[in-house]
Amino acid sequence: MLKQVSALLVLALMLGGPAFAQNASEIERVRAGQSCPGCNLFQADLSYLDLPDIDVSGARLRQADLSLATMNRANFTRTNLSIANLFGARFTSASFVHADLSRSTAVGAYFGSADMTGARLEGANLSGAEMATARGLTQSQLNLACGDESTQLPAGLTIPRCR
Repeated sequence: MLKQVSALLVLALMLGGPAFAQNASEIERVRAGQSCPGCNLFQADLSYLDLPDIDVSGARLRQADLSLATMNRANFTRTNLSIANLFGARFTSASFVHADLSRSTAVGAYFGSADMTGARLEGANLSGAEMATARGLTQSQLNLACGDESTQLPAGLTIPRCR
Protein backbone atom coordinates (compact mmCIF):
# COMPACT_ATOMS: atom_id res chain seq x y z
CA MET A 1 0.00 0.00 0.00
CA LEU A 2 2.85 2.41 0.85
CA LYS A 3 4.49 1.75 -2.54
CA GLN A 4 1.22 2.55 -4.32
CA VAL A 5 0.77 5.81 -2.41
CA SER A 6 4.40 6.78 -3.08
CA ALA A 7 4.04 6.03 -6.78
CA LEU A 8 0.84 8.10 -6.98
CA LEU A 9 2.53 10.97 -5.18
CA VAL A 10 5.50 10.92 -7.56
CA LEU A 11 3.16 10.79 -10.56
CA ALA A 12 1.11 13.70 -9.23
CA LEU A 13 4.25 15.76 -8.68
CA MET A 14 5.54 14.97 -12.16
CA LEU A 15 2.24 15.87 -13.84
CA GLY A 16 1.45 18.87 -11.67
CA GLY A 17 4.96 20.24 -11.21
CA PRO A 18 5.27 22.61 -14.18
CA ALA A 19 1.93 24.26 -13.40
CA PHE A 20 3.35 25.41 -10.09
CA ALA A 21 6.77 26.55 -11.28
CA GLN A 22 7.38 30.25 -11.65
CA ASN A 23 7.03 31.83 -15.07
CA ALA A 24 10.24 33.78 -15.76
CA SER A 25 8.81 35.79 -18.66
CA GLU A 26 5.81 36.89 -16.57
CA ILE A 27 8.11 37.85 -13.69
CA GLU A 28 10.28 39.95 -16.05
CA ARG A 29 7.17 41.60 -17.42
CA VAL A 30 6.16 42.72 -13.91
CA ARG A 31 9.72 43.75 -13.03
CA ALA A 32 9.56 46.03 -16.10
CA GLY A 33 6.42 47.67 -14.68
CA GLN A 34 3.82 45.94 -16.83
CA SER A 35 0.61 44.65 -15.30
CA CYS A 36 0.10 40.90 -15.31
CA PRO A 37 -3.27 39.83 -13.88
CA GLY A 38 -3.51 36.11 -13.16
CA CYS A 39 0.20 35.53 -13.78
CA ASN A 40 2.34 32.90 -12.07
CA LEU A 41 4.86 34.97 -10.13
CA PHE A 42 5.76 32.25 -7.62
CA GLN A 43 8.88 33.24 -5.65
CA ALA A 44 9.38 36.38 -7.78
CA ASP A 45 11.99 38.86 -6.59
CA LEU A 46 10.30 42.27 -6.78
CA SER A 47 12.27 43.73 -3.89
CA TYR A 48 13.30 47.40 -4.04
CA LEU A 49 11.22 48.05 -7.18
CA ASP A 50 8.91 51.01 -7.76
CA LEU A 51 5.80 49.58 -9.43
CA PRO A 52 2.97 52.12 -9.10
CA ASP A 53 -0.49 51.19 -10.41
CA ILE A 54 0.58 47.63 -11.28
CA ASP A 55 -2.26 45.12 -11.66
CA VAL A 56 -1.38 41.64 -10.46
CA SER A 57 -4.92 40.75 -9.47
CA GLY A 58 -5.47 37.01 -9.23
CA ALA A 59 -1.74 36.37 -9.61
CA ARG A 60 0.29 33.80 -7.71
CA LEU A 61 2.90 35.71 -5.68
CA ARG A 62 3.30 32.95 -3.11
CA GLN A 63 6.72 33.17 -1.40
CA ALA A 64 7.57 36.28 -3.44
CA ASP A 65 9.96 38.96 -2.17
CA LEU A 66 8.38 42.42 -2.23
CA SER A 67 10.63 43.77 0.52
CA LEU A 68 11.19 47.53 0.36
CA ALA A 69 9.18 47.76 -2.88
CA THR A 70 6.86 50.70 -3.56
CA MET A 71 3.61 49.49 -5.07
CA ASN A 72 1.23 52.38 -4.52
CA ARG A 73 -2.26 51.94 -6.01
CA ALA A 74 -1.40 48.37 -6.98
CA ASN A 75 -4.18 45.86 -7.53
CA PHE A 76 -3.67 42.67 -5.50
CA THR A 77 -7.36 41.68 -5.59
CA ARG A 78 -7.63 37.89 -5.07
CA THR A 79 -3.83 37.55 -5.31
CA ASN A 80 -2.02 34.77 -3.45
CA LEU A 81 0.64 36.51 -1.36
CA SER A 82 0.92 33.70 1.18
CA ILE A 83 4.34 33.34 2.78
CA ALA A 84 5.49 36.47 0.90
CA ASN A 85 8.09 38.90 2.26
CA LEU A 86 6.53 42.39 2.36
CA PHE A 87 9.12 43.85 4.77
CA GLY A 88 9.12 47.65 4.66
CA ALA A 89 7.11 47.82 1.41
CA ARG A 90 4.75 50.71 0.59
CA PHE A 91 1.22 49.92 -0.54
CA THR A 92 -0.52 53.32 -0.41
CA SER A 93 -4.11 52.97 -1.69
CA ALA A 94 -3.48 49.42 -2.92
CA SER A 95 -6.29 46.88 -3.17
CA PHE A 96 -5.89 43.66 -1.20
CA VAL A 97 -9.58 42.74 -1.55
CA HIS A 98 -9.86 38.98 -0.88
CA ALA A 99 -6.07 38.60 -1.21
CA ASP A 100 -4.34 35.77 0.65
CA LEU A 101 -1.66 37.26 2.92
CA SER A 102 -1.55 34.23 5.21
CA ARG A 103 1.85 33.63 6.85
CA SER A 104 3.29 36.68 5.09
CA THR A 105 5.84 38.94 6.75
CA ALA A 106 4.75 42.58 6.53
CA VAL A 107 7.04 43.95 9.25
CA GLY A 108 7.25 47.72 8.87
CA ALA A 109 5.06 47.75 5.74
CA TYR A 110 2.90 50.78 4.95
CA PHE A 111 -0.76 50.14 4.05
CA GLY A 112 -2.04 53.75 4.08
CA SER A 113 -5.59 53.83 2.65
CA ALA A 114 -5.19 50.27 1.35
CA ASP A 115 -8.39 48.24 0.96
CA MET A 116 -8.10 45.10 3.09
CA THR A 117 -11.71 43.92 2.62
CA GLY A 118 -11.84 40.13 2.97
CA ALA A 119 -8.04 39.73 2.98
CA ARG A 120 -6.77 36.54 4.66
CA LEU A 121 -4.27 37.43 7.38
CA GLU A 122 -3.88 34.09 9.21
CA GLY A 123 -0.38 33.90 10.64
CA ALA A 124 0.71 37.19 9.05
CA ASN A 125 3.32 39.18 10.97
CA LEU A 126 2.25 42.84 10.94
CA SER A 127 4.77 44.08 13.52
CA GLY A 128 5.43 47.77 12.97
CA ALA A 129 3.03 47.89 10.01
CA GLU A 130 1.20 51.17 9.39
CA MET A 131 -2.46 50.31 8.85
CA ALA A 132 -4.21 53.18 10.69
CA THR A 133 -5.96 54.38 7.53
CA ALA A 134 -6.46 50.96 5.94
CA ARG A 135 -10.05 50.31 4.87
CA GLY A 136 -12.12 47.14 5.25
CA LEU A 137 -9.95 45.77 8.06
CA THR A 138 -11.87 43.83 10.72
CA GLN A 139 -11.10 42.56 14.18
CA SER A 140 -11.70 38.97 13.06
CA GLN A 141 -8.98 39.33 10.41
CA LEU A 142 -6.53 40.80 12.92
CA ASN A 143 -7.28 38.10 15.53
CA LEU A 144 -5.59 35.60 13.20
CA ALA A 145 -2.48 37.73 12.59
CA CYS A 146 0.08 39.15 14.99
CA GLY A 147 1.85 42.44 15.52
CA ASP A 148 3.59 44.48 18.20
CA GLU A 149 3.23 47.74 20.11
CA SER A 150 4.30 49.73 17.05
CA THR A 151 1.65 48.25 14.73
CA GLN A 152 -0.71 51.10 13.84
CA LEU A 153 -4.35 50.12 13.36
CA PRO A 154 -7.66 51.88 12.74
CA ALA A 155 -9.33 53.15 15.93
CA GLY A 156 -10.94 50.42 18.00
CA LEU A 157 -8.99 47.51 16.49
CA THR A 158 -6.28 45.49 18.24
CA ILE A 159 -3.87 42.75 17.23
CA PRO A 160 -2.41 39.85 19.21
CA ARG A 161 1.30 40.18 19.96
CA CYS A 162 3.72 38.03 17.99
CA ARG A 163 5.60 35.47 20.05
